[in-house]
Amino acid sequence: MATKNSKATPTKGLDSRIADNKKAFFNYAIEERFEAGMVLEGWEVKALREGKVQLTDGYVVIRSGELFLIGCQINALHTASTHISPDAVRTKKLLLHKDEIRRLIGKVEQKGYTLVPLNLHWKNGKVKCELALAKGKAEHDKRDTIKDREGKREVERVMKSRHR
Repeated sequence: MATKNSKATPTKGLDSRIADNKKAFFNYAIEERFEAGMVLEGWEVKALREGKVQLTDGYVVIRSGELFLIGCQINALHTASTHISPDAVRTKKLLLHKDEIRRLIGKVEQKGYTLVPLNLHWKNGKVKCELALAKGKAEHDKRDTIKDREGKREVERVMKSRHR
């Protein structure tokens, strides 16, 4: 699920998260991470500042040598302008260097990898999307992830009660 920060305002030189895709870490084994710029409209940037975004169902596709983010929902503010019609699930173009895109195309087409958005964040006043080259986890791998998480939680609980 994507988390919504209240007032995730961009600050010059300071990184801050807008939304996370926690489901991606559960459903996929992350191999490699990339940071891409995003082509956004003005109303989308304003909505992102307010944290009105859901990244959970988002995925990245490659069309004619370009990357596009599909399924990322940015909900318009109620104060959006009247002369535009905001589309919450508009396909957004991602910006990467050509060499990186060529490498990603090769891996996605040949080796069964997929591109998954991990988070949206501010970097030097611009919105960036961290995406990952990932392989889907099998059902037993997901069960192992749950088991490990519960084990860590139990250890923390015991350690916390021991210090009291």
